[in-house]
Amino acid sequence: MSPADRIAHIRQSFPEEGMFRDKEWVLSPEAFALDSHTLQLINDLGPALRAFQRACNRLYFESLERPEFAWVSTLMDQGKPAHVIALGRLARWRDALPGVLRPDLVLTEDGVCISELDSLPGGIGLTAWLNETYDALGQPVIGGGDGMVDGFAAAFPHEDILISRESGDYQPEMEWLAGRLNSRSQGFPRSVMNPWNLTPREMAGSSIYRFFELFDLDNVDLANEMLKMAEEGEIQFTPPLKAFLEEKLWLVLFWSPHLQDWWRAALDQDHFELLKKCIPQGWVVDPAPLPPFAVYPGLNIQSWQEAKKFGSKQRELVLKISGFSEVGWGSRSVSIGHDLSQEQWSAALDEALASFPTNPYVLQRFQRAKVVNHPAWNEERQDTAMMKSRVRLCPYYFVPQGTEETRLGGVLATVCPADKKILHGMRDAMMLPCVR
Repeated sequence: MSPADRIAHIRQSFPEEGMFRDKEWVLSPEAFALDSHTLQLINDLGPALRAFQRACNRLYFESLERPEFAWVSTLMDQGKPAHVIALGRLARWRDALPGVLRPDLVLTEDGVCISELDSLPGGIGLTAWLNETYDALGQPVIGGGDGMVDGFAAAFPHEDILISRESGDYQPEMEWLAGRLNSRSQGFPRSVMNPWNLTPREMAGSSIYRFFELFDLDNVDLANEMLKMAEEGEIQFTPPLKAFLEEKLWLVLFWSPHLQDWWRAALDQDHFELLKKCIPQGWVVDPAPLPPFAVYPGLNIQSWQEAKKFGSKQRELVLKISGFSEVGWGSRSVSIGHDLSQEQWSAALDEALASFPTNPYVLQRFQRAKVVNHPAWNEERQDTAMMKSRVRLCPYYFVPQGTEETRLGGVLATVCPADKKILHGMRDAMMLPCVR
């Protein structure tokens, strides 16, 4: 089959409603190939990240009971309403964790670097469609043509999908996913619901896959009624209503000197070493002054005022809000230090420091993505042209209900032009499934 024939197949397979509202991307007749080393890393990361997430949950609750760790829950709860904090602490779902986990991985010369850990990820339906479509072209997609749908069905066997207005751009991909789930099911029919079309009575007794952010509760229709029903056990939500688990702060706290012994005890040695290799060093941007004899490990500075004077090489750092904010997703709060002038960098740090009481920021080492070439479809030429690219990989790990097994359903590659430093979905990027 020629490249033009493969592009025609991809276009013909595209759902009439699309996958995202008003989103386009560059097509390619070829899925993105992973070398054996990277694929092994991704396979190994599933169990390690699940263990890390469970350890984060455990540390939060231990910090409510052990004075020496009290600062952890204080930090995680900053800026959150009391009712959101109380929901996250309910004893009934103390051990509950999300059923799907998606890290954002930057593909580097040495392997991969974890830039984020998302337990409420978009792209599930898109990756499922991409896997199915490229599998039909005979390309050996990771997870197989049905891997994403199988993974979702195993992790969420009875859940309907509830999408808020704020998350409405993702409704088409979830409608497609629900259709695929229903086409194979002999039992429970799935539906994609919107809270503004429901009444509390209609929701009673439901098991719901929550596709809305907890920071946006004030804008979610029926939020108060749903939360009250969840507290009383009339609705079951997944992911659990734990805002503290949706913070980027955890990746930074993995490097905290005060917690090294705790992480080593909580994690298997292999998991600890793998995470140490893949999580970039980071810091909480806390304005509290350090004692005169102390420095920030790795930065070797005594105050953030010194960081403002960093030269371009020293500014190879990424600054971003931790979470629980309307700018906490989609790279909207990200500042890359060496792309800014010293004045702009200083202003970004000032903004982060001022935001600390309500929306803490994190600072991480910038990890340079390696440059690769991948064929992109050129509509004018009716042929492919190699595009110099940098790549973000998003593996989707599903945890079948009632187990602790992680199942890799598929890997989404966002293949961006090489001049982009923030690797995110954009009109001039390719969205591709990964193959062996």
